[in-house]
Amino acid sequence: MIQLQGVSYSYGEQPALRNIDLEIPRGDAVAVIGPNASGKSTLLRVLSAVVVPTSGCFWFEGEPITRQRMREQVFAKRFHQRVGLVFQNPEAQLFCPSVEEEVAFGPRQMGLPEKEVQARTVDCLALMGIQGLADRPPWHVSGGEKRKVAVASVLALNPDVLVLDEPMNGLDPRTKRFLRDLIRQLHGAGKTILCATHDFPYVEGVFRTAVVLSEDHRVIRVGPYDEVLEDRSFLEANNIL
Repeated sequence: MIQLQGVSYSYGEQPALRNIDLEIPRGDAVAVIGPNASGKSTLLRVLSAVVVPTSGCFWFEGEPITRQRMREQVFAKRFHQRVGLVFQNPEAQLFCPSVEEEVAFGPRQMGLPEKEVQARTVDCLALMGIQGLADRPPWHVSGGEKRKVAVASVLALNPDVLVLDEPMNGLDPRTKRFLRDLIRQLHGAGKTILCATHDFPYVEGVFRTAVVLSEDHRVIRVGPYDEVLEDRSFLEANNIL
């Protein structure tokens, strides 16, 4: 479904990813792990086409994802409908005057009939347990509630691929368990899951595959998630534990 070949990305002079080769099949559940500043967030932004590689190639279902293609409005809209990114900081993606309008924004942008927009909004508010917040401004709710609003706004597009950047960051244990169970539910329903995480106790039983990034921004291991997490000497040597 997703293929990267020789992908690198830099912020000016500062490299964030170096020569990444990666294949992700449809229906996988992938944890992207690594030390701080290894490039986890940048990799997810590349996979979501928020940024395009400085060099190398990215294909989504055989279609090259390039700067030129993402400038094509119809193509870009369709891609972002199929691949949804939840940012690490939910405030980076919340801007509508109410929670209800936030969740409805994406489907409206896709041109769906208003009846379908309303149905999706109601369903996603209920799925996240935030119906009572519908009329409130998203910046006037708690941090955990903001995370739920951000997730709901992405799920309202019904993406094939759900991309989550440190979704457990800053949450209380109850909300972490809620998100863990939700990710399991979505994966069980056929969604492809890509998730940067270091909160290993709260994602147990969620992922099939681990992609490990090093401090010098390279992929140093791809393998079954449980096997990688059991290799404590490897994780400690690479400053992950």
